Amino acid sequence: MEGTRPILVELQALTSQTIYGYPKRTANGVDFNRMALLIAVLEKKAGLMLSSQDVYLNVAGGLKINEPSIDLGIIMATASSFKNRPISKDMVIIGEVGLTGEVRRINLIEKRLKEAERLGFKSCIIPESNKKDLKDNYKLDIIYVKNVNEAIKKALGS
Repeated sequence: MEGTRPILVELQALTSQTIYGYPKRTANGVDFNRMALLIAVLEKKAGLMLSSQDVYLNVAGGLKINEPSIDLGIIMATASSFKNRPISKDMVIIGEVGLTGEVRRINLIEKRLKEAERLGFKSCIIPESNKKDLKDNYKLDIIYVKNVNEAIKKALGS
């Protein structure tokens, strides 16, 4: 992996009141089952009632991502749409999410943060468990979170 740079991707999510008895779920660029699991985490651990919502998720640019560090981005994009509160355009969100809503440590955190800085982002939400891995100083405002509720609070204000 020496010499390679992490890819930062744009995630888009849309939630909309379903007109059917059963909500529709669509995932482009990420595993459908992973999206369904993360929606369940949002319902159970963050109290977002998505059972009456159609949920559409898209990775911009047609990329296909099979990487657990995208989980928190999926959670946050979905929560942002549901709450109708935007995430700052200069914020990066990185983290794997477990079934209990915990935000889990990810690999290559320093490379990911350096790439975010290089691209001009101003802040980044990352797992608190990655704090000890950081050796460099960053221009980014690094926000550490332990679980999805903390991430939602810090990115969306509630």
